Amino acid sequence: MDSIKPKDRAIAALERREPLPGLVPAWELQFQLSEELLGRDYIRGEVADKATGDELDRIVHHNAELMAEITERLDFSITPSVGWFPRELETLPVLKRLVGDRYLTAASSGGTYGIPNGKDMESFACFLHDKPEEAHAQCRKMVSNCLEHSRRQIEAGADLIASCTDYCFNNGPFLSPRMFREFVTPYLQQIVEGIRELGAYVVIHTDGDIMPILEDLLAGGPHALHSLDPMAGVDIAEVKHVAGDRVCLIGNVNCSMLQIGSEEDLRESARYCLTHAMPGGGYIFSSSNVAFKGMPLERFFIMHEERKRLGRYPLAETRRS
Repeated sequence: MDSIKPKDRAIAALERREPLPGLVPAWELQFQLSEELLGRDYIRGEVADKATGDELDRIVHHNAELMAEITERLDFSITPSVGWFPRELETLPVLKRLVGDRYLTAASSGGTYGIPNGKDMESFACFLHDKPEEAHAQCRKMVSNCLEHSRRQIEAGADLIASCTDYCFNNGPFLSPRMFREFVTPYLQQIVEGIRELGAYVVIHTDGDIMPILEDLLAGGPHALHSLDPMAGVDIAEVKHVAGDRVCLIGNVNCSMLQIGSEEDLRESARYCLTHAMPGGGYIFSSSNVAFKGMPLERFFIMHEERKRLGRYPLAETRRS
């Protein structure tokens, strides 16, 4: 069992193979508590955007080393995404060299219409209704740009691409299912299939109530869905029953419980995910969004105490007996 690498557990889950003995794999799309955990933070913002030469090299190595240390310290199987970094294409090859063959490396992208900002919602809806041909042309361009960027991310060292676009509110998708199937589903399918053809794992990330569009999210054959938002009523037991044989599930530990819930409520949320999503494999333990700034670090550790207590697959001999 010592020869099993953390990434092997993630791959078994992403490919929905028989789970490997030991702890269920874990991941966070982002881990924003580096300063709380290790006493130092990522370098982002204008200083990173404008850096060149030796200064850029210093920043890239600092960020990559910090991410590698966080991945190991927290027993993740996949590095958090570098997609929120200002210099991701420079960071990825350094991170890949640091983690070697032990962890999967993640980046993120997006290439479809999602929820517009509040001031643009009405104009966006009118645009789709009044100028559908122009909207579709824009969709095709977005897909092309997304796949080109994904190609560069993969060439730089990404093993996994998270396609991150918010489609849903807590009470359902912004676009009606009919409009979603016209303006998003075929293009998301092209992105998923394109990333798979490029040789990377692909995870669809979206928050909110995804149930009315679940089949559309699965249309292109993504390896995994994240974050399975319980605050929007998404029940991981239901998703496991409906789609667990087709897609790996990531997430569902309630972020509100990580922030303000009682300790027992948090533990119960973690236990619920482990109990209902682990059987048969195809599950990666995670919060229902990201480990965000302001979340008490001790709450994150409580969540993972439940993983260590309940999130262990039996040894192969036990499964055969």
